[in-house]
Amino acid sequence: MWDISKKDDNGNATYGDVMLHESNNSYIKTDGKLVAAIGVDDLVIVATKDVLVVAHKDSVKGVKVVAQKLKRESRTEWAHHREVYRPLGKYDAIANGERYQVKRITVKPGAKLSVQMHHHPPSTGWLYRARQRVTNGEKAFILFENEYTYIPLGVIHALENPGKVPLEMI
Repeated sequence: MWDISKKDDNGNATYGDVMLHESNNSYIKTDGKLVAAIGVDDLVIVATKDVLVVAHKDSVKGVKVVAQKLKRESRTEWAHHREVYRPLGKYDAIANGERYQVKRITVKPGAKLSVQMHHHPPSTGWLYRARQRVTNGEKAFILFENEYTYIPLGVIHALENPGKVPLEMI
């Protein structure tokens, strides 16, 4: 990627929120938080929501070795990604615990998520951008920004984005 990327005057290729000081010939990409590289040369630094990889450019083939080790050790980073893209939108698994899960769900305009029924703890959804059409059991209604709904355990439910902007909810 470094070979084909646009570089600054010091030979650095950067993507995302990156700050450099006395750094040269490095590839630095971040999907989220700021990455500050100070006094580094010939490094590959990639920060995603799942993992931070730092390698010398001559050693990037070792990423495959690390991936195989993650798989062997059944690490969650191998099987599950925090941010998952689907044709209808995406979700970001913000937090997980023994009996809970918090996701930021984004639904594309005009898209409808499949009908679901949860067999574990009930769901509460808080809408913070756009509006959505909710089917909660036998009822269907529109939920607006800063409103929420409660989905009892075992109730069939679905949601769709009837609007023109992405729907975002927790």
